[in-house]
Formats: sequence, C-alpha cells, structure tokens
Amino acid sequence: MCNWIITCAGRRCILGTCVLIKIDSGAHLPFFSPFVPLPCPPPLSPLQVILILTKLYDFNLGSVTESSLWRSTDYGTTYEKLNDKVGLKTVLSYLYVNPTNKRKIMLLSDPEMESSILISSDEGATYQKYRLTFYIQSLLFHPKQEDWVLAYSLDQKLYSSMDFGRRWQLMHERITPNRFYWSVAGLDKEADLVHMEVRTADGYAHYLTCRIQECAETTRSGPFARSIDISSLVVQDEYIFIQVTTGGRASYYVSYRREAFAQIKLPKYSLPKDMHIISTVENQVFAAVQEWNQNDTYNLYISDTRGIYFTLAMENIKSSRGLMGNIIIELYEVAGIKGIFLANKKVDDQVKTYITYNKGRDWRLLQAPDVDLRGSPVHCLLPFCSLHLHLQISENPYSSGRISSKETAPGLLVATGNIGPELSYTDIGVFISSDGGNTWRQIFDEEYNVWFLDWGGALVAMKHTPLPVRHLWVSFDEGHSWDKYGFTSVPLFVDGALVEAGVETQIMTVFGHFSLRSEWQLVKVDYKSIFSRRCTKEDYQTWHLLNQGEPCVMGERKIFKKRKPGAQCALGRDSSGTVLSEPCVCADWDFECDYGYERHGESQCVPAFWYNPASPSKDCSLGQSYLNTIETLTLFPVSPGPVEHVHLRVPFVAIRNKEVNISAVVWPSQLGTLTYFWWFGNSTKPLITLDSSISFTFLAEGTNTITVQVAAGNALIQDTKDIAVHEYFQSQLLSFSPNLDYHNPDIPEWRQDIGNVIKRALVKVTGVPEDQILVAVFPGLPTSAELFILPPKNLTERRKGNEEDLEQIVEMLFNALNQNLVQFELKPGVQVIVYVTQLTLAPLVDSSAGHSSSAMLMLLSVVFVGLAVFLIYKFKRYVLLSLNFESEPHVRLLRCEPASSSPTPPACVPSLAGCLYLCQINK
Repeated sequence: MCNWIITCAGRRCILGTCVLIKIDSGAHLPFFSPFVPLPCPPPLSPLQVILILTKLYDFNLGSVTESSLWRSTDYGTTYEKLNDKVGLKTVLSYLYVNPTNKRKIMLLSDPEMESSILISSDEGATYQKYRLTFYIQSLLFHPKQEDWVLAYSLDQKLYSSMDFGRRWQLMHERITPNRFYWSVAGLDKEADLVHMEVRTADGYAHYLTCRIQECAETTRSGPFARSIDISSLVVQDEYIFIQVTTGGRASYYVSYRREAFAQIKLPKYSLPKDMHIISTVENQVFAAVQEWNQNDTYNLYISDTRGIYFTLAMENIKSSRGLMGNIIIELYEVAGIKGIFLANKKVDDQVKTYITYNKGRDWRLLQAPDVDLRGSPVHCLLPFCSLHLHLQISENPYSSGRISSKETAPGLLVATGNIGPELSYTDIGVFISSDGGNTWRQIFDEEYNVWFLDWGGALVAMKHTPLPVRHLWVSFDEGHSWDKYGFTSVPLFVDGALVEAGVETQIMTVFGHFSLRSEWQLVKVDYKSIFSRRCTKEDYQTWHLLNQGEPCVMGERKIFKKRKPGAQCALGRDSSGTVLSEPCVCADWDFECDYGYERHGESQCVPAFWYNPASPSKDCSLGQSYLNTIETLTLFPVSPGPVEHVHLRVPFVAIRNKEVNISAVVWPSQLGTLTYFWWFGNSTKPLITLDSSISFTFLAEGTNTITVQVAAGNALIQDTKDIAVHEYFQSQLLSFSPNLDYHNPDIPEWRQDIGNVIKRALVKVTGVPEDQILVAVFPGLPTSAELFILPPKNLTERRKGNEEDLEQIVEMLFNALNQNLVQFELKPGVQVIVYVTQLTLAPLVDSSAGHSSSAMLMLLSVVFVGLAVFLIYKFKRYVLLSLNFESEPHVRLLRCEPASSSPTPPACVPSLAGCLYLCQINK
C-alpha cells in the first residue's frame, strides 16, 4: 500500500529543519526522519512563492518510489507541478533554501536512486542538475556567504563548496554527525574557517579547525590539545564547549571569544552526568546539568561572562524524551523580552510551573486566573494552588505546540495547562497572558492549536482533535473575544497549518484529508479583507513590564506598546516593541550569588559548605601566582600519563609507637609495575617500594603528613594526607538524619568536607577547642561517622589530669548530640541533624589497649580524590627548578627542590631516564 508524505511547505522550522508528516490508514501521526534533518522551505518572497515536495512511500518495498515538486507564485492560491523541470524519473528527497538569498534553492535526489543535486537561482522556477561522487546526508549554509556550503556525506566525510554546490572538495573524514560549524563573524579571523569534531580509531575525538580550501594536514589547527568525548563539540556565539571524561568523571571546558580553553567550574559536588547548553545570549551561558543523583530532572545553572563559573538558578527541572529519543527539558524562554523563563520543577513528586523575570535569580508560582470561562470565581490560593503549563515546544512544525510566544508580540504568551496543586494531563485548557506572565486568562477549556498572525496582532485557533473539523476561531484583542469562521464546507482531517511570518501575515494554509484514503487538500485562508487599514499612532497603548509588582527589572524599567482592544487595523513589522527603556536601582533579587556561594533567604549569599572564601582568586590561571595573606601558590599543569589518580588510605588517628598500615589505590588499576615513594613527616628521604602498601610507626605526637608519589613512565602523581598521632584518645560513632543520604555521592573529598562541617558545628555548640576534635565520615550508605576526641597538645606529661579533662569534654559532646543540638545546613532548605549512634560513652583508647583498631578508620573509595596534583619535570641532568619570591611575614612559598639533594641515590628512578624533582612547601 502506498501513502503520500509531505516533506516541506511553508517556513515553520525547528533548529533550521522541517519534519515529515506521515499519513497511514490508521491515523494522522507526525514523525521525524531518523537519518537526515529536512531543510527549511522558502520564506515568502516578494513573488509570494511556496514550494512543496511530496513523496510516495511504498510500504511493501520500504522505500520512496515517486516524488513531486509543486510551486505556487500567488501564495498558495494555485500550484504548478514541476516534475518535468527536475526530471520525470528523478526521485527527490530534500529541499533546501539558501538562508542569505531566498531565491537560491537546492534539491537533493534520493540516495537509493542516484546521487545528484539540483540548483535553482530563480526561486525554483528552473533547475540545473549536477552529478555527485558522494551521497549527501545534510547541508550547512554559511551565515554570510550565500555560495558557501558544507555537505556531510553518508560515509561521515565533510565536503565544501564555494559555488553553491556545483563543485565540491573533500575537507576531512571521520567527522562526527552534526558536529561541524561555520566560523562566527567578529570572533574567527577567517570567514571560511570550519570547526569540526574528528573521530579517532581509539574511540575518542579531536577538535580541529581549518579553512575550506586549505584543509591539508599541515594547515589544520587543534585548539584543544587533548582528546575529547565524542559528540561533545558545541560552537555557539562567543563560546566553544567540549567534554573530557577521565576516571569516570566528566569535565567540561569552554573557550570564550576564542581564548584558551578553561575548565568549567560547577559547584564542587554537582558531579554532572549530562549537560545541555540552553542559551548563550547576552554574554551569559544557561546550562541544564543532570547531576549524579538525578534521573528525570536537571538543574539550571547560569555562568559569568566567560562561561567558566556557574551558579545554581533552579533545581530539579522536569525532563522527558522526545519522539526520537532526544532529551526535552521543560524550560521555556519567553520570546520578545529578555530574562523571562518558565520552568516545570519537580517538588515532592509533583510538577509545578514557576516563572522568573531576572534570569533565574528568583522564581515564583503562576497566579491562576480570577475567573473561569463562564465568569465564575476561581478559588485558587497560592502556594497550595496555582496555574501550571505544559512547556514542550512542538516537534511538529505544522502545529502551534503547547506554548508559544513571538519576538514581534512581546508580553503575549499562549499555553496549555491546568489549575490545581500540580501539573496535570487531564482537565486541561488554554490560557493567555498579555503582560509577560504576570496575569493569566483562560480562553478555551479544551486543547487548541493557536497561531500568531499579523505579527501577533491576530490569533487563530483550531481544535486539537483526531476528528474532522470545519471551523476555526479568530481574535483581534489578545483572546478577549473570538469570532468563529468556517474554512471548508466538508469536515477536514487537519494534519497541520502553514503560517508565514512575512509580508502576507494575514494568510495561512491548512492541509489535511477529507477521508483517511483521500488525496491531500490544501485550504488557503486569507484574512486581509478583515483589516480595512493600517494601524496609526492612535491605535496603540502602552504597558509596563513588572516583576511581582515592581517595574524595575534587572536594573531596567521597560515600557512596551501594543494595539488597543477593538482597534481592527493591520499591524506591521515594527508595530510592537519597546517604547522606553531606562535604568533604575536594582533590588536584592536582581543580584546573583558569586561562585561558591548560595542564597539563603531573599538576599543573603553565604559560602557553600564545600567552599573556602580564602581560596585562590577565580582569575588565578595555570602557571600564574596568587598572593593573599595566607599563601602564595603557583599552579602547574598535570602531566598526562598512564596513572590518572592515586588515593592514600590512611587512618585519621594513630597511637604513638604502634605500627600503622598505609596503602595507595591507583586508577586505573591494571598498570603493571609501579614505583611508590613514601614521604613521612619532615623526612628528607623517601621510602621506595614496588608495593602499594607500607607499614610505619610514628614516634612523635601531633599531626604528621604522609605523601605518596607514584611513578609510571614519564609521569608522577601524588596524594597527601594528615594523620593525628597521640598517646590516647576517645571516639564515638555518629549517625545523621536520613536526608543526608540523598546528597552523599560517596567520594572521599565529600566525606572530608562533611567531616569539617560537623566539626565546626560541634565546636560552635560546645565550645570545645577545635584542635581536640576530629570527625571521619565512613564510606557507603547510610551515612555514618566517627568522632575522635583528642587530648590537648603538648600536655601528655599530665596524663591523669588530661584524661579527666577528656572525659568531661566527651560528656559535654555526648549531651549536646543527645539533645539534637548539633545541626548544620547542607544547602538552602536541607537541615541535617547529627546523632549519637551508641547510647553509652566510648572507652579510652591508648597505647596499652588491645582494641585500638577501632581508630584505624581507612578512607576506602573506588573513585578518585580531588587532589593538589602537580607535575614533576624530567631532565637528563641535574637542573634546579626554583620559584623566586620575596619573603614576607605570614606568606607561604611553593618552591621546587631537586630530589638529588637526598643523601642517597634512590630518588633517581631509572625508568624515568633522569632525575625526579620534588616540589615541596617550605614554611
């Protein structure tokens, strides 16, 4: 059985592509081609040209057997069949329109029949046919040069043409699909530069650039030296994004205005599984990030100007899958007014709709209409009840989608939704806002498609139903009143409508079938006769954009104009827009918190539990020095090598003169023989082993530092831990309120940070000296920890009295924990309570006790630690590396000393064919 498929008509495009509409014997269903995005059809030209390509699909053969090209020069009143001009036996697959010169058209033949291209320079009136030596899968036109085109072939090769497809030149092979981009004017030096992602044989990819006519091996450039993840290159406006996965963790890098790449800084424990770039407008990046503990939600982040440092804008935005398996994030940017977003947030297993007017600084629920369609009061009280909207943009370009707004109609939004405690798929209606989402009115109590005509001055609605329809509704007063019109004498199964944003904005074309087996029917609906004149100045009124009643939004007061209700006149391109824009004083909610800070309450920004405000400046880059009152630190790049990470497993507390077992975990684990250098305390000479574990006895009390360095090939990587050594101590097991488990990624650095947070909370409540408390969080779930209470420093000669003092401290801590006085805020809205696991005080642990192993908490983990890792340079001769800083009080200097200064030669490792140089901190 054969069925017709319409491929392109009108210019309703998504991401520069059209979609297919399939008609079968059962229903009218939209679907997308899984192979190639279809090209946008031509916009309305002064000649009022419409091109439609139809194809006959034979389900028995599983392929297209015929095609027809139709052309109208009177905006759809009549059509001419052009098969004789493109070749009676030619089967066409796709139609492309040049975005910079709408008169130039490209047609591609069906690759199963032949490989050819047909070119027109007169809006599709005549064509020239050219044979190709490859099969085109997709085309990408240059944004400025009308004759420059990139072609991606079915065998993943990239070709270029500088004469609109008449001649082609191979640029590169093994190109990742949809990961090639033209240069951006004002940013890239050459207009013919191409950014592309090239796959390698080892399963990775590289980011390369070259010019279309000079893409030889010697002229290609690699802006990022390392391999990148496949399908991760994104070139968008001023930014270039890539992804690199190492040790199971994804890291993201950004280049701003073609500067050197810098690693994107998300909050420390976001640990992203997936990232999508939502927007890059106004020198900021909006990114949706799925974090390690999320499955069907994403968090929205907003960046600084360079796209490096990101702060949280909203948590738990709902996501779903599209028809082709693509991710759909339920976030909608309102057209026409910058800074307004709608988001569907998952809250306690309910989905609610929120709106922001300041790019996510603050969000609020939507106020439901005061009355329903019948004028009856709507009893809906915030926050228990509100208006919720479906935010999915239509994947079918021939329907309006469940929400829509237009640049030419600022403030006007139309959306499908419901009133109640949460978003629902039943009892839905259509709602409209005329003031940018501040207030809403219901216009239909069923689902309708609503299109914008006349630059937003007219709304056309048609019932969304699988049944045939005869009528549509038109409104000229932003949905306050509707007129019913019949557009066909026989009910029509409507498959879609073509609405052009161009000169003739009062015209739409409805297409469908009279029956499930009938031919296509196209109905032209022309509203020009309704408008008797063009709008004049007296036909407009102004309105103010408000944010919760405040006219000052992000430091700007904006006034817009729109047509007065009842003024039945035709609008023009510039009929709506901003009348006045003036600066004003920002409110607290117009400011965002800096990186590492979180908003508590309406205005206060406080450091996150993991962030140290005294850490190096955000502007301190690799190879630079950062000076503050604490230290001067020079950052060195990490040497690539077979060892990616090393993690020391060390007890928090040890008994003096008792042997301690210490081990190092290396990732990846299958690396063969490695050399381990063990540095204990202030020793000037390391212990060298080929084993990943070692035993050591500490002789001195106090804090001792352990460093392990692992050498493999030309790389050396290290980890450092501190261990508290005492004659005696006491310990207590701790547990936490269950909400902490959801935020526990079970990695060593998180456990260390949480231990510090608990320690600060204990000190604050009890007043116990900070140096007498240590908290070690155990790996695994549920989250638990051990509290160590240590004797005062340098007072062990008064042991008996110190033991009594220690007992008093333990009792004080025990009482505070039993009374639930020890709490901490993990993040805004997440309060965690610390409990005592055992109900009796723990016994003293000392050098004579036989159960001291309880103190040997090993920080086990299968994932890497965020380490202060640095590169140890290899030289053939003894070369002293030094960093010259002027000594100042209270300033710590990082200096490099040669390992050969050790009195024995083992610091020189033969496998490195040279001497290792150890960077140590000299206090």
